[in-house]
Amino acid sequence: MTALNAANLDDRVTEGLPWLALAYADMDWDWAVQNAKLLDRQNRLGFVVTLASQVASKSADSHRSGRLREYAEVLERSRLVKEDTLCHDALTEAERKWLRTNRPATAAHWNLLTDMQAENLPHATL
Repeated sequence: MTALNAANLDDRVTEGLPWLALAYADMDWDWAVQNAKLLDRQNRLGFVVTLASQVASKSADSHRSGRLREYAEVLERSRLVKEDTLCHDALTEAERKWLRTNRPATAAHWNLLTDMQAENLPHATL
């Protein structure tokens, strides 16, 4: 939760967040969701969980995929309209403008300015 709440996080750490959700799919998600909401970071967590779910689906891991999809749906109910970044608040206005036009559909859905996609993650498998 500390990483998701960071204003600026190293790209390598940010790319590892979906892997953590995937590796620990049986974590206490109720706690994670509650704390994300307290910090207004449910969009960040929802995006990370959605990417992890996409990776799990491709590996045919139905247990992990189902668990992650379940909590992505929980987070969906409290999705914020406010635009945010994925732990990279220092984006320039030019970068923000480019990302608004070129971000993947999943990032747009979660109102995040990022170009991260499940298929491009360096640690997309367990």
